Amino acid sequence: MSRLRLGMVGGGEGAFIGAVHRMAAALDGDWDVVAGAFSTDGGRNARTGELLGLDPQRVYPSLDALIERERALPESEKIDALAIVTPNHLHAPMAIAALDAGFHVFCEKPMAMSVVEAEAIAAAARASRRRFALAFTYSGYPMIEEARARTARGDFGAIRLVQVEYLQGWLSQPIDTDGNKQAEWRTDPARAGLGGCLGDIGTHAFQLAEHVSGLAVQSVSADLTTHVEGRRLDDDVSALLRFEGGARGVLKASQVAAGEENGLRLRIHGERGGLDWAQMEPNTLTLRWLDRPAEIVRTGGPGLHDGVAALMRTPAGHPEGYIEAFANLYRAFASAIRGDAGNCWCPGVIDGLRTMRFIEAVIANAGSDQKWTLVTSGENE
Repeated sequence: MSRLRLGMVGGGEGAFIGAVHRMAAALDGDWDVVAGAFSTDGGRNARTGELLGLDPQRVYPSLDALIERERALPESEKIDALAIVTPNHLHAPMAIAALDAGFHVFCEKPMAMSVVEAEAIAAAARASRRRFALAFTYSGYPMIEEARARTARGDFGAIRLVQVEYLQGWLSQPIDTDGNKQAEWRTDPARAGLGGCLGDIGTHAFQLAEHVSGLAVQSVSADLTTHVEGRRLDDDVSALLRFEGGARGVLKASQVAAGEENGLRLRIHGERGGLDWAQMEPNTLTLRWLDRPAEIVRTGGPGLHDGVAALMRTPAGHPEGYIEAFANLYRAFASAIRGDAGNCWCPGVIDGLRTMRFIEAVIANAGSDQKWTLVTSGENE
């Protein structure tokens, strides 16, 4: 099967997430990066293209130039999809432009700056009949699929409790005012959007909670805090969650938990038992039962759901991690583009809309005296 051709906007020399996307896309041999507009800095843009071994004629000064010239190429040469790895304020205009031009889109999260922008992306995806995927990487872990499958199968009975936390400490000091580019844009409302920590990692926690539980959050009661003096967006989030069906939840996300690295943890409990998964030990899923001893389930080990095997690349005991989880999303994205219905789930429009509605509900609730705020749903959610 021929490899698909990927273009990229953003992710130039010195950027973190662009390189991660490229590694993930390359891992299974489905994608070749063949074009890009990696930076508005001409020198950085050219150096990135050279490092990737690209034809200089396909290293473009802007997204507009990329779209114009790629559309003019023969079908056998032009890009199939565009990866958007820019700050948040560019997601919507770039995604819509690419979709309107007939290209599939793989976008960094959050989906956009607002629900209105997210709905515009969704409309463009429907009109163009092109795929739109989002980089909710943690949903690509094999043990997350195992957890989701066991919950959906009813192993734990009716779900009662969902607890998700995502703790980082890298913004505990005001590095956003000391020249750290990654911190600078993430704490700038003009580029990050309405939420800081909320949009950056709170959305990961929310998406994972809904994805694994199979339940939609109906309302939130939330508190947003900015601990670092002078910072313009939140760096700490706490939210109580009410799910459909009566389940209750707690979401905690912080980027000022000093000493924490990437502490994403999910616990779900039903009437008969529950599960516990942590991103920093991603190959382990712990199952706890009301009437028997706890179980440890391991990636590559016995007793796994049939669909999990497709997400693993190494024998049991050989650790897989973040890049492999990310690669699972790119592989599923490729399968969806090729029309392979058997292996085509990856986070997309619905996940993006849900997380944007969550952001706006949390902000509205935290800024009011209202105890609970609804997380609304659209017709196609």
